Amino acid sequence: MKLIKVSVFSFLVLFSYSMFSQWQPAGDKLKTEWASELDPENILPEYPRPIMKREQWKNLNGLWDYSITDKNSAPSKINDGEILVPFAVESSLSGVMKRVEPSQVLWYKRNFTIPTEWDGQRINLNFGAVDWKADVWINDIKIGSHTGGYVPFSFDITPFLTKGEQEISVKVWDPTNEGPQPRGKQVREPEGIYYTPVTGIWQTVWLEPMNPKSFKKINFTPNIDNNTVKLEAETTNLETGDIIEVIVLEDDKEITRAKFAAGESLEILLEDPKLWFPETPFLYRTIVKLISNKETVDEVKSYFAMRKISKKRDENGIVRMQLNNEDYFHFGPLDQGWWPDGLYTAPTDEALKYDILKTKEMGYNMIRKHVKVEPARWYTHCDELGILVWQDMPSGDEQKDWQMRKYFEGNELVRSNESEEIFRKEWQEILDYLMPYPSIVVWVPFNEAWGQFKTKEITEWTSNYDSTRLINSASGGNHFQTGDILDLHQYPDPQLYLYDANRVTVLGEYGGIGFPMEDHLWASDKNWGYVEFKSSKEVTDKYIEYAETLKDLVRSGFSAAVYTQTTDVEGEVNGLMTYDRKKDKMNIKRIRKVNQEVINILKD
Repeated sequence: MKLIKVSVFSFLVLFSYSMFSQWQPAGDKLKTEWASELDPENILPEYPRPIMKREQWKNLNGLWDYSITDKNSAPSKINDGEILVPFAVESSLSGVMKRVEPSQVLWYKRNFTIPTEWDGQRINLNFGAVDWKADVWINDIKIGSHTGGYVPFSFDITPFLTKGEQEISVKVWDPTNEGPQPRGKQVREPEGIYYTPVTGIWQTVWLEPMNPKSFKKINFTPNIDNNTVKLEAETTNLETGDIIEVIVLEDDKEITRAKFAAGESLEILLEDPKLWFPETPFLYRTIVKLISNKETVDEVKSYFAMRKISKKRDENGIVRMQLNNEDYFHFGPLDQGWWPDGLYTAPTDEALKYDILKTKEMGYNMIRKHVKVEPARWYTHCDELGILVWQDMPSGDEQKDWQMRKYFEGNELVRSNESEEIFRKEWQEILDYLMPYPSIVVWVPFNEAWGQFKTKEITEWTSNYDSTRLINSASGGNHFQTGDILDLHQYPDPQLYLYDANRVTVLGEYGGIGFPMEDHLWASDKNWGYVEFKSSKEVTDKYIEYAETLKDLVRSGFSAAVYTQTTDVEGEVNGLMTYDRKKDKMNIKRIRKVNQEVINILKD
């Protein structure tokens, strides 16, 4: 009898494992520890947009059907196999790990149902990000398209829904480096500082019930000099008489409440506000309501921070960055946000947060998010944990006439009309998407001349569009006397070889100390750093040597520094951590100590 019980139990375990194991990470490349924790039925279950949170939503992440076809044909059935959304098709965690050529397209399909309690509401279909061009069908009706690989977009799918089960299909085309679109470090032939392509859905897909009248966007703009914060809200189907109510909470306690007409803005006065610093990242939580005919038709939870980023000449004549009207040195790693198993997509929210926590642990106060835009939750983690963010525009098009050590003398890249239009559209969408996050303090339109064009015009446009942050026009070269920052790149040791007496001067990249750690490498060969060592002690010693040099350069004129980089990435082995995040390369206590010393020089 006991034997029978054991046998039945064993059968059930094997059956369950068989069902679960229909999805497995593909390939034998490096994996993070989070990869083993994935449940295909519960992928990235956290609410995707915490800066504007509603209570009701439905996650569409999980296993979808997929096919890869010629660009000019459609499959009779989408049934090449299953892909785990939202991991790019080239990634291990997608379960596919296949390349999609520019001559091909990637198709997705899945069924879903609408919760019965949403009856009578509008239904929005939201995509966190899809790289690069997405066409979307609901129940075999094409409902819309979107281009741009880094920003969220949505469709009101209500008119296309039927009774019972619904079907969604998505077609994605991505030319990678054969097109002029923003793509960051993605190339068809990865090598050196260029990495594996990312095609398709790479952020959460989700449904949200909406009232016909609802918030499209809310944004808080603090003014610490006046102890005020300005609230602007964009709504759908605005009518005269619609009202917005905002409740401001401090440590879960209501401290003020106000109402104003929808379509207007409101300045909220705060008594003795708590300022946001990386050391004390205080956030004011809010509840924002849209009221029509005395009824609350939409309600979102949000937050803001009282912080100011600016620049000012100090007593020595050096233009310094200031945080909340105090000289404040920015110091942090170049963070590219790549994962060996998920590529652009962190395996879990815990993993997404981990890199920020480690950055804080190492004593930094800033991250330069390099030629990539992250999911909304990453920026909220930065807001909550206390880290300044420099946000790059993902690079695209070509690099031409890169000049590092002098102000630019030459002809700028002339982009095609299509390329220029794509850049302007996607840069504005990135600004719109990220403007509400207080941790972001610097915009970086161009890096090392990649796609750099009409620098003065783009800088002025960016500054006019968001006057509350500093503009780093051209990180690392092709310098113009425009914007707020002169940004030098120098590997491996820090050097101050060019100085601007009228703008902030920063070291936008340096370091790159390589240390290939066995059993934690993406590839067995072609691993490189700007300099390479064979032990943690050697790497730590060299890092501290560079930091001691940096201390003197801070006194001489640098107001920020960016060390390359947070983790190894594919063939690059110059990370503070291994690519799988399982090993620190350096002695954390020693580098934390010297990092804090660098940061505190301006406070001495």
